[in-house]
Amino acid sequence: MSHAGIKSRYHLIRECLLACTQTRIPAVILLSFVLAVGFLLVILSCALWGNWLPLLVALTFVLAPLPNALFARCGGDDFSTEYDGSGPVDLGRFITAFVVVTGFALPLVLAHSEVIAPGACAMSIAGGALVYGTIMAYSATFKEESSDFE
Repeated sequence: MSHAGIKSRYHLIRECLLACTQTRIPAVILLSFVLAVGFLLVILSCALWGNWLPLLVALTFVLAPLPNALFARCGGDDFSTEYDGSGPVDLGRFITAFVVVTGFALPLVLAHSEVIAPGACAMSIAGGALVYGTIMAYSATFKEESSDFE
């Protein structure tokens, strides 16, 4: 009898894992494809015009989510319902916004000062936006729900 119970539990766990895997695998494939296209655009913006300064845009967009990730756990206590944010969380959002704006503004400034070509600027901005959007979509898709016991 206990052998059948273990087998049914194993079957239930296996079905749950298959259901979770089947819904997340297409998301991972799509996000990895979009990330690869974003990096391809940034690298092509550097290679086609022979100037590697637009590669800094990829660096800024890869580093942009880090302040949010670092400061996200620094929220207030569970009893303060008046205000959703706290100082460290707002600081993380501010730094993230600053880095994202820098990622969009840096190619524009470089193109305006004629350090890079306007085509490299457009490709760099499009690639950087795809990289940052992919990172944000990945973190939103695979965000773990907090339990009541933490």
